[in-house]
Amino acid sequence: MLKMVEKFFDFCSKKNRNKFYKSIILGVMEAIFTAMKIPAAFFAIKAVLDNKIDTTAMLTVIGFMLVSTLGKMVVNRFSAMLQTEAGYDTCAQKRIEIGEHLRYLPMGYFNDTSLGHITSVTTNTMEQVGDIATRAIMMVLQGGITTVVVAVFMFAFDVRIGLIALAGIGVFLIVNQWTNKSVAKVADEKIAADAHMVGVILEYIQGIAEIRNYNIISQNKSRIQNSIERKKKADIAAEIAAIPAVGVQNLISKLMGVAIAGASLRFYLNGTMELVYTIVMLLCSFMVFESLDLAGTYTALLKVIGKGVDLANEIMGIEQMDIDGENITPANRDIHLEHVEFAYDNRKIIDDVTLDIKENTTTAIVGPSGGGKTTITSLIARFWDVQKGEVTLGGVNVKDYSFDSLMENFSFVFQRVYLLEDTIANNIRFAKPEASMDEVIEAAKKAACHDFIMTLPDGYETVVGEGGATLSGGEKQRIAIARAIMKDAPIIILDEATANVDPENEKELTQAIDNLTRMKTIIMIAHRLKTVRNADQIIVVDKGKIVQKGKHEELMNQKGIYKKFIMGRKQAVSWKIS
Repeated sequence: MLKMVEKFFDFCSKKNRNKFYKSIILGVMEAIFTAMKIPAAFFAIKAVLDNKIDTTAMLTVIGFMLVSTLGKMVVNRFSAMLQTEAGYDTCAQKRIEIGEHLRYLPMGYFNDTSLGHITSVTTNTMEQVGDIATRAIMMVLQGGITTVVVAVFMFAFDVRIGLIALAGIGVFLIVNQWTNKSVAKVADEKIAADAHMVGVILEYIQGIAEIRNYNIISQNKSRIQNSIERKKKADIAAEIAAIPAVGVQNLISKLMGVAIAGASLRFYLNGTMELVYTIVMLLCSFMVFESLDLAGTYTALLKVIGKGVDLANEIMGIEQMDIDGENITPANRDIHLEHVEFAYDNRKIIDDVTLDIKENTTTAIVGPSGGGKTTITSLIARFWDVQKGEVTLGGVNVKDYSFDSLMENFSFVFQRVYLLEDTIANNIRFAKPEASMDEVIEAAKKAACHDFIMTLPDGYETVVGEGGATLSGGEKQRIAIARAIMKDAPIIILDEATANVDPENEKELTQAIDNLTRMKTIIMIAHRLKTVRNADQIIVVDKGKIVQKGKHEELMNQKGIYKKFIMGRKQAVSWKIS
């Protein structure tokens, strides 16, 4: 139990840990105020038995009760506030820390780890930390502290009864260990079921268009039902595992109360305990384990909470890319890859690639699907780290840059655009939050999206759905380009940005890309002839190697993948339905 408490406190920041420590100190004071009911009862009973109910006796009893009641109320209020602030702040801070940590992880982590797992940890797990964990931890500690303080007060009245109370606490803790072991057996499955359910539901929502298109609603509905059923069974199993153990804990505490009452009566009957002490100890027998019962109920949650903390720490423990470089402004934007190799899951993706990309030139990368085109651009922008060789920008290894200063040199426009659920204006100024509305409009005009934005109900203040779901593909692409124009980075990476654009949007999108790429270093992955034929150099990538390199005319005079690629495209364009 104490290990779980220690793990939770280690999980918290120093500021919040200190708040919890202060809350514990206040908890000791609260326990003392609670225990003051014992001397209050003692003086009241003694006055009655001695038939001396005078003003002094009444004031003494009332004084103890007032101090006990008011003191407990005041201390409990401040203690609860400290616990609440520390718990919710821990939840908020850990979510931010996890988000910042994820920002600098290799992209391979997101291929290996389901979105459901990450989402479950940052939502369900952190919610448990902020609310349930805080309550459980503090209730367990408060229950233990109150019980010990009451037992100490009992010592002051009779050492023998105090020893029986301490023995009861010891037996209770032994049974509590059994409770933790019982819950531990099902805690892993409960956490796994949470993550699996979140992942399945997210997948269903994100793929709803494809699910409808291929009429596979029933299969996916079945997956969701199965995941929910698994979650239900895991929750029930956790309760079934905890209930018997908690029941035994409560039985032990009640029996120890009976033992204290029985011992007090026996001591009275054999003449070794006065009647007033006997009556007070009888009252204490009902009081001493009351808080411990409540604490025992919450200990069943500690193992689940501990597993949740472990999951959050597991993400935070994943090694980040080395981002502690220097803030460098390169002398130029020449890019060089020297004998670069990269493998993923023991499968070599890039094999001994050497490449030069001069500043303010256009490089087109073409080749079969899965050949390594996108991976090369990812290594240039350091989404992954090379395993052999090096990538340099302006003659400096990209690993020597701080990650943020490296990213200042790049803008990206991907085939699949993700927009935030926010206004169009805020989506455009994403790379420059302080940008004025005039700057936003200027970027939108250059990206050829101002006209369609003005037709929307609220213009630039129109809120788009999550991921930009309320806009067409071409509209999202142009807003993404406006965002890149706003950033005004010297190097533009276009990853098949025009691959799936409809003919109605093609002219506007082409103009937007021309405005974005003017006087820039351009690296494009493209399948369309018109987007590659005017490039300063064309790189043909196949099976992780550069198999051809040159201008359009040079490569068309060679036998190889590029010529087949172009001829295939020309044939596709010339197809007609007769």
